[in-house]
Amino acid sequence: MVKDRVLFVCIHNSARSQMAEELLRKLAGDRFEVESAGIEPGQLNPVVIEVLKEIGVDISGKKTQAVFDLFKQGKLYSHVITVCDETSAERCPIFPGTRKRLHWGFTDPSKFEGSWEEKLSKTRAVREEIRQKIAAWLEA
Repeated sequence: MVKDRVLFVCIHNSARSQMAEELLRKLAGDRFEVESAGIEPGQLNPVVIEVLKEIGVDISGKKTQAVFDLFKQGKLYSHVITVCDETSAERCPIFPGTRKRLHWGFTDPSKFEGSWEEKLSKTRAVREEIRQKIAAWLEA
């Protein structure tokens, strides 16, 4: 059986798309092949690494990747889901064969200010928003 392939895209592939990738993997098991990428890939957000560790997911060894590299490689996805702001999402390439292109906007953890604990708290809230959105999507 061929699995649906899902790609989550945000700006830097450092926070939201990484969380979405891992949360889908955690909630759906091996029902999907899932990846994440960024329009302008950066470095993994250390706060995101920490909030994922809290739920038993270790991404500390992962690298960010560029959505345009995946496009150039000819990768195909059944679903491409942008998790950044709408203006940035418009910069995502159109992958051939994609059945569904969805936009789920979430707050960018790289914009959070305050102490480490305040950033953790705000990022946990985003993680939970993403988890709830994915859980609802899986039920639909």
